[in-house]
Amino acid sequence: MIQAKHQLIWLIAACLLPELAVSAQEVSQPNSVMAGYLLVPNKRVPTEFNGGFSLHARAWPLLEDYPGRRFQTGLFGTWMFPVYDPPVSRPLKEGVYTDIEGGLGWWRDTRFATSTPKFIMGGVALNFVEWANGPGAGKGRDWENPKGKYAVVQLSPHVLWPPDGLNLKQGTAGGWFGYGYLPLPMTDVTLTTKESEFPTGNQCWTLFLASENFKGPVAYFAPHFWTRHATERPELAGKLLDAAPANPNRALQMETQYIPSYQAKDKTGKLFAKVAPTRFPTAQNGTTELVHRITSYRKQAFWDRVVEWFAGGQPADSEIDPRNFVTHEFTGDGGASWSLFTAGTKREEKIRIDWRAFATPTRTAKDTFAYTWNRDWVTDVEVDGVSLVQLPQYYRLDGEGKRARWVPVKASEVPEETELADKDFPAFQRPPTEAYETPKNKIWTEPGPVSGPHVAKLGDGSTVTYAWYRFSDQPAIIHAGYSQQQRSELQRRAELIHRHWTPDREYLPSAEGSYASLDPAVLVTPPPGLEIGYVPIVLRQGE
Repeated sequence: MIQAKHQLIWLIAACLLPELAVSAQEVSQPNSVMAGYLLVPNKRVPTEFNGGFSLHARAWPLLEDYPGRRFQTGLFGTWMFPVYDPPVSRPLKEGVYTDIEGGLGWWRDTRFATSTPKFIMGGVALNFVEWANGPGAGKGRDWENPKGKYAVVQLSPHVLWPPDGLNLKQGTAGGWFGYGYLPLPMTDVTLTTKESEFPTGNQCWTLFLASENFKGPVAYFAPHFWTRHATERPELAGKLLDAAPANPNRALQMETQYIPSYQAKDKTGKLFAKVAPTRFPTAQNGTTELVHRITSYRKQAFWDRVVEWFAGGQPADSEIDPRNFVTHEFTGDGGASWSLFTAGTKREEKIRIDWRAFATPTRTAKDTFAYTWNRDWVTDVEVDGVSLVQLPQYYRLDGEGKRARWVPVKASEVPEETELADKDFPAFQRPPTEAYETPKNKIWTEPGPVSGPHVAKLGDGSTVTYAWYRFSDQPAIIHAGYSQQQRSELQRRAELIHRHWTPDREYLPSAEGSYASLDPAVLVTPPPGLEIGYVPIVLRQGE
C-alpha cells in the first residue's frame, strides 16, 4: 500500500509481467510497461527550516480508466528523512532507511481503486520492517502481525480514514491538494522503548490537510513507530523522526511504476508502442501548473506555542508566523526518466521516451512548477465536463545504443500490420473484493467504542463501518501500552485541539487557485455530546 518513492522500486513492475513476444499476432494483452520518474528540482533552503514541510499538488486521474491492480503510480510528492548529524542537513547513513513519503496516487494492494487518486501517509519504519499509511492501515493485512497498523493515531473528529486510503471526491480533475507534516508535542519523552534503555522522543509528526471542504490536523505518527525496531541499534538513539530534525532539502518527483502499453513490430522489424490514454490537468495558456508552494518550517512554527498551550497557556494560533517558514523556489527545469520496456529488460537497457518532444518543464512563478505542452503532440479531452491534456499514445523506437529514444508519432504513422490501432485498454471490472476487517480483541473492545456502529457509503463504491471512540481509548493508543496517567494527559491535549483547531481556520500557507475536495462521505459529524474528545475509527471496509 505504501508509495515507495526511491529510484529502484519501480523496476519491480517489470518483473511482475509475464514474458511476452512483441509480434502483432501474439499480442492480446498489454505486454509492455511505461514507468519512471518526473524530476522537479527546487532550490535549497537554510538547514534551520528542519521542522517539517507542506506542499500543494495537483490531484487528477492520470489514466482515462483505472486499468487494474498492476497499476501503481504516485502523483507529485516528496520524502522527508531525518537529519543524521544536526545542524548539518545530512540524511542517515547508508544502510538505514526511514522517512515519511506517501502522497496522492494508486497502489497495487488498493482494493477499491478508481481513476480518482487516494491519499496515504506513507511512514516507513527502520529499513521497511513496517510502514504506516494511516489509522488502521499498514504493511500487509494480517492483524495478528500488525506491521504499522497501530502506528497512526486518529486526531480529527471530522475525517473518517478508510484503510484503503483517504478518498478524494470522485471526478477530481485538477484542484490543489495541500498537505504537510509538522511536529506536535502530543506525548512526552520516554527514557525506555520496549523495556530497553533507548529513548523515544515526543515529536508527533502530524498530517495537516488543505482541501476545499476540510482544513486542519487529521492524524499523527506515534513516536514509538520510529524507535521500536531500533532498540538494538544504540547509535540511532535521537537520530530518528521521534527526536531528530527533518532534512529540509528534499527530492520532489512523480513516481510511476506501471502504465500499461503494447509493443509490436512492423514488417521491417521497426518497433512501435501504444500507451494507455495518459492525461494531465487542463492547461492555462498552454501550461499546466502541477506543484505549488513547497514549504519548509522551523520546528517552532507550532511547537513552542503548543507546548505553552498544553502547559496551561493561551490557545496556540493555528496560523504560522511567516518568519517560521520558507518557500522553495523552482529552477524552471526538470527531468524525466519515463521509459517503455517489456518484462525482463535490464535496467541499463530500458529506453526512455522523448518527453521533451511534447512537454517542457518550466515555472509560472518562483513557487510554482509547470509543464508547457507542445500542441503538435498533446490533445484536449473532456471528461464529465472537465478538460484534460492527453499525452501522445503512439511511439516509435528510433536510434541505437545510448541515442535510442521512443519518439511520439501520429496514429497515421503506425503501420497497419502492427495492429496497435485495434488495441484498447478496458476499464477494470472489480470482482467481489475481500473486506478489511479489524479484530474483535481487547484492544478494540476494552474500553471499546461509545457510539456505533455507523455506516458511510464512499464514492469508490465501498461501504465503511465505523464507531466513535474516546480519543485516548482508540486502538492505536491502547495498543501502545500507555499508562492511565499518560492516556489522561493525551486525552486532555486532544480535547484542547478539538475545541480550538477547528476546520474553519487556516493552517498551512494557502494556495493560489481552486482546491480539490475530499470525498464528502469521509467528512463526519460527531454525535451529540461527543463533539470534543472523541474520534471516528473504521471497523470494516467492504462491498
